[in-house]
Amino acid sequence: MTSYKNILTIKHWNEDDRPREKLLNKGKVVLSNTELIAILIGSGSRNESAVELSKRILISVNNNLNELAKLSVDDLIKFKGIGEAKSISIITALELGRRRILEEALEKPKITGSKSVFNVMQPILGELQHEEFWIIYLNNANKIQLKTQMSKGGITGTIVDTRLVFKKAIELSATGIILCHNHPSGTLKPSASDLNLTKKIKNGGEVLDIKVLDHLIITEKDYFSFADENMI
Repeated sequence: MTSYKNILTIKHWNEDDRPREKLLNKGKVVLSNTELIAILIGSGSRNESAVELSKRILISVNNNLNELAKLSVDDLIKFKGIGEAKSISIITALELGRRRILEEALEKPKITGSKSVFNVMQPILGELQHEEFWIIYLNNANKIQLKTQMSKGGITGTIVDTRLVFKKAIELSATGIILCHNHPSGTLKPSASDLNLTKKIKNGGEVLDIKVLDHLIITEKDYFSFADENMI
């Protein structure tokens, strides 16, 4: 049986190397992702410190926090030293981080280009496993008046009623709209239905003098802009 006296626990480390003390003394920004997760889980196992365990978990997802956030309780408890309670702590912390980003996205910034649209919509659409179609309604100053989901579908597509798109635009006195939808597959190439729908909505906007400024296809890490590609 291994003697506890031979185990180098976090308490025996140099104070500068202990995650909690490091946070207290130097601030949160100096901590690595591994150290932050170690604080969440509190302790490791007899043969592995919390920091070492955290490092092993991160390596399994290529040190990608977005990938870590996709792991379920069942996925996490496969790591020796991680039980249900520690799994829930990790999942809860990452979900709070996601919601913080989402709250920032729910503010009403000015749209200055496709990148700003992506920054607003990626937290909403980027990680979904099904397709959703959203409309951003803008005023004369290109400030967001409203972001709204127009349809929700399966893995391969959604159906959008263009009449509802412009009904809401008229109610808001919007002068411009931006179309957004995600591709759960990760592909950025517009489909034939994407092209047809964009054309249909653009033609409707011309009749009502409401500009369709762009259509973005959004994935977890990237986007395709119809306007940037001169396709709208």
